[in-house]
Amino acid sequence: MISSTFPYPPSLGGTEIRTFNLLKYLRDRHSVTLVTQPYKDTPEEDIEALRGWVDELVMFPLPEDEPKKGGMGNVLAKGGRFLKSIATATPPNVLHRYSPQLQAWLDDRVKSGNCDAITCEHSVNTIYVRPEYGEKYRVKSVVNVHSSVYWGTRNFLKMGASENSLRDRLYLSTLYRYEKNYCQQFDRIVVTTPDDRDQLLQLNPQANIDVIPNGVDLDLFPFRTADPGGYQLIFVGAMHYTHNIDAVRFFVINVMPALRERYPEATFNIVGSRPTEEVVELGKHPGVVVTGRVPSMVEYLHRSTICVLPLQTGFGIKNKTLEAMAAGVPVVGSDRALEGLSVDEPGKPPIALRANTVEEYVEAIGRLFEDSTLRMELAKNARVPIESEFTWERAGARYEGAIVG
Repeated sequence: MISSTFPYPPSLGGTEIRTFNLLKYLRDRHSVTLVTQPYKDTPEEDIEALRGWVDELVMFPLPEDEPKKGGMGNVLAKGGRFLKSIATATPPNVLHRYSPQLQAWLDDRVKSGNCDAITCEHSVNTIYVRPEYGEKYRVKSVVNVHSSVYWGTRNFLKMGASENSLRDRLYLSTLYRYEKNYCQQFDRIVVTTPDDRDQLLQLNPQANIDVIPNGVDLDLFPFRTADPGGYQLIFVGAMHYTHNIDAVRFFVINVMPALRERYPEATFNIVGSRPTEEVVELGKHPGVVVTGRVPSMVEYLHRSTICVLPLQTGFGIKNKTLEAMAAGVPVVGSDRALEGLSVDEPGKPPIALRANTVEEYVEAIGRLFEDSTLRMELAKNARVPIESEFTWERAGARYEGAIVG
């Protein structure tokens, strides 16, 4: 399993959670070697803990960030990266994280015959898998996409949420070629929602694509025993990811002022690791608290009245949505946050309230603040599909089938 993102602890973000839990399932049935790139500040105890979940943990350092150059030197450096990205049809973030040492290690492992299958945990890792691995050495290759970078970037541009729209537009054709290439090269592709599958089939209609949703560890996210009431809102997620930053900025700047006019006691807790300076600054707004990494995410969920997930961008089923539902916290979320879930279909009990505009958020949150019966109804309804459809045991079994089938 190749994961440039260090997947421990399994609570930092969606990529870490999905990778670790699928790894955990596979380890019970197969010999698993995990190849990864920890951050500089990854605690040694996290490395040792992860080592206990695999047969072999192989680590390579992330490339050092290039020192900032001024004037013409900076322009030339950026121009060189752009030309290399275009020439190789490889996104710049993939090139930046690429490790020649990791590549050499993987080449030796495959040639030695000590590898039956390779999984790339996120599409950024597909750069390491050469066509001859399958053609010459009969090694099966699977890419666990998590979410399409090409379609995600298109969505960012459409929503006006891109940090650098000119750059992203320039790289859009490169992202398209990169994803089209791996859709043609890999034996199987795994995505989290039917929408993701349909998007990638546009790149290669013959691709073998399995839809395997995310899951929840029900032991870590038990259904809460009591509704705390009150006016406590929570958002959970790794707070260095652009889609999470965009979501909380939208909510704090646009929704909270209108909401606090009606409910002055309303508070909004932004709970998650690695908050950027931009996120920390949001804590200066009335009623907003930025916690950073916390010892127990579920404890914060259990004492919250409502979980608000105002995601504006990003594709795929969201761990944060499933975990809140598992914990018995009613959810108000956007279309993006509720993707892949039967939320408000006719004839089925509602499992969340949908909102996409300021007015819709204020109305939906107000309904739940004032109606404890509705809060409990949504919480109980949402727990049912979590238990039957969205567990890591179910996801792991299907992932194993995609790899060995």
